[in-house]
Amino acid sequence: MKNFKNYTPEKYVTSDFQKIEEGIYKTKSRYSVGNEDVFVTSLTFEMEPDCYGEEDASPGNLTQVPIEGLLDEFNLFVTDFYEQLNETSETICYQEFGSFDLADIQKLRTLIGKRFYAVPYMENGEEYYNMVTE
Repeated sequence: MKNFKNYTPEKYVTSDFQKIEEGIYKTKSRYSVGNEDVFVTSLTFEMEPDCYGEEDASPGNLTQVPIEGLLDEFNLFVTDFYEQLNETSETICYQEFGSFDLADIQKLRTLIGKRFYAVPYMENGEEYYNMVTE
């Protein structure tokens, strides 16, 4: 994944979202019980077909690797897939990420302008991968 950029969807200017800082908003979680707040940010990025786990990736087909690595690395979950945008885009992927911890979203946003990808390795005959940020 490369060329991470901020994306500000129109929904962020509605009363459902409160701006916390540049690119980060607070809203009510659609996925938890009760009235829990969640912090969200939206990013665009490009998948890299030459990288491990991204061989068949496209905006309409985000592969498990490296998305799962990104979610694990920053303690996130996906809150919006922007399906219509991803279906009509040839190279740019749109994704909204959420966390109950503001610091996780702030750390994620450090990827803006960088690359994030998986590097495979073998251990005891099993294949694993490490995530790399450049």
